[in-house]
Amino acid sequence: QLQLVESGGGLVQPGGSLRLSCAASGFSLEDYVIGWFRQAPGKEREGVSCINSSGGITNYADSVKGRFTISRDNAKNTVYLQMNSLKPEDTAVYYCAAVKERWATCVRWTGAYNYWGQGTQVTVSS
Repeated sequence: QLQLVESGGGLVQPGGSLRLSCAASGFSLEDYVIGWFRQAPGKEREGVSCINSSGGITNYADSVKGRFTISRDNAKNTVYLQMNSLKPEDTAVYYCAAVKERWATCVRWTGAYNYWGQGTQVTVSS
């Protein structure tokens, strides 16, 4: 059974950091493009970042550029999202998603992904 499991969320003060992990089970991530998405209450799910299968191409939403870093460790079958300088507006449930494509790029469109994790809550508050 293909499964993605997010972890690493929690409560952090503004300016703090968190590292989210997206671990895959039942399949190897190395042929998959991975995206991180978030959804705040009352808002649509938005693409935060993505990374292509080789890890050589990444993409970020303007709202997180320079603060978030996506990376992957195919040996550990895990993708990470390092989040620094967190702001209250980063508060949301964060999801990782996967699609089996060896694209030369990646996209932050929810419709492109067909495997989703259950999400992890990130709350930025003093």
